[in-house]
Amino acid sequence: MAETQNIEYKESWRDEYLRWVCGFANAQGGRIYIGIKDNGQVVGVANSKKLMEDIPNKIRNTMGILTDVNLLQKDGKEYIEINVNPSSYPVNYQGEYHIRSGSTKQHLSGHALTAFLMEKTGYKWDAVPVEGITVNDLDRESFEIFRREAVRNGRMTKEDLNISDIELLDHLDLLVNEKLKRAAVMLFHRKPGRIATGSYIKIGRFGEGADLQYQDTVEGSLFYIADKVIDLIYTKYLKATISYQHDLRVETYPFPREAVREAIYNALGHNNYADGVPIQVRIEDDAMYISNSCVLPKDWTLDTLLQKHKSVPYNPSIANAFYRAGYIEAWGRGIQKMIEACRALGTSDPDYTILGNDLTVKLYARLDAKESSLKVPKYHDDTLDDTLENALYKQILMLLEKNNRLTQEEISLQTGSSIATIKRAMKQLTDDGRITREGGKRYGSWKVNQLKESD
Repeated sequence: MAETQNIEYKESWRDEYLRWVCGFANAQGGRIYIGIKDNGQVVGVANSKKLMEDIPNKIRNTMGILTDVNLLQKDGKEYIEINVNPSSYPVNYQGEYHIRSGSTKQHLSGHALTAFLMEKTGYKWDAVPVEGITVNDLDRESFEIFRREAVRNGRMTKEDLNISDIELLDHLDLLVNEKLKRAAVMLFHRKPGRIATGSYIKIGRFGEGADLQYQDTVEGSLFYIADKVIDLIYTKYLKATISYQHDLRVETYPFPREAVREAIYNALGHNNYADGVPIQVRIEDDAMYISNSCVLPKDWTLDTLLQKHKSVPYNPSIANAFYRAGYIEAWGRGIQKMIEACRALGTSDPDYTILGNDLTVKLYARLDAKESSLKVPKYHDDTLDDTLENALYKQILMLLEKNNRLTQEEISLQTGSSIATIKRAMKQLTDDGRITREGGKRYGSWKVNQLKESD
């Protein structure tokens, strides 16, 4: 019998092998055989009687666990079997934590140790209470974004949301002992980097190889990032092909918006923020790569992820809030939705790869869009710049041309932008003479002013 994930062979006993016992106890359990070579040949042990007394005592005294230790015999040679059961609580040996992974033993430290201890104790990273940050420190616009999206996507009603921010946090289970969970800070604080470095998205446009042409960093609360990042990608980084159907102008982008949206929202919701590595979006002519740090559920592989599966979020509190906002599903259907969106646009199915703790989704561009996918902005500053604002201005003008009595709240719902953003945009449009308010606030309407050809 060869060595496996649950079987380890040792020719003779040394006390350092107590670390292997610790590793098995912290994993799925296993058996250690003393007196057998790595190739499975039984060589026997000379001091079996003493070892039968010493080994279980040392295991009990150093780790506080009980094991079955059996004396076996083959071809007249005695060897020892140590049967280690999996432990429901973390086991340490002299203050060190070890775990069996595959056919090797690993010493846990840093983020890996933190994740292991949380898993064993049933605590999630995003559920840990935060000291020194209160609801008064959270971002007003982020709450507006959540309320707007929750209503727009039909996950909550206006009546549900007609409560204070602290009541809303409690309703979303984002408080523990009257303190904010990490999830609350990540979702609603304008600077979540105070508790998790790398809590932002990096976007880069690449030419051939490592040729970085321009880039952006999108920072803020998770709700703020989710509200801005998709529009930024589609207005600054991608260019649509134009066609006409019955005199109707049709814009088709190289990547399906729903698939990009799903991939990025899943990355935001399920990212392992303890790693301190930002989510990265790499855009090329023929592909888009969306990468985030991940921790798959126990015993899951890439194949498990790609098959039909139940939803097992790594950040349950963040995922619940994202679900309430309509950003993600609760049934583990995200990958299937992405595939459907890709096929509807005529692109290849997305590819998934896992390298270490890094999960990357590769989306393929439409074949006829590669030549026109690059959209180089006039200025490459690393901010959410005029590109997004111009797109929003056009959206507002189109809505007002259809219905000049729309309120700012209604425009906010239809554009997916916060009320504060809409107010700023409409003030700018008014100052520029693009729109004029006619009548009073309650019964008035908007007039969209026609521009000269040179405008």
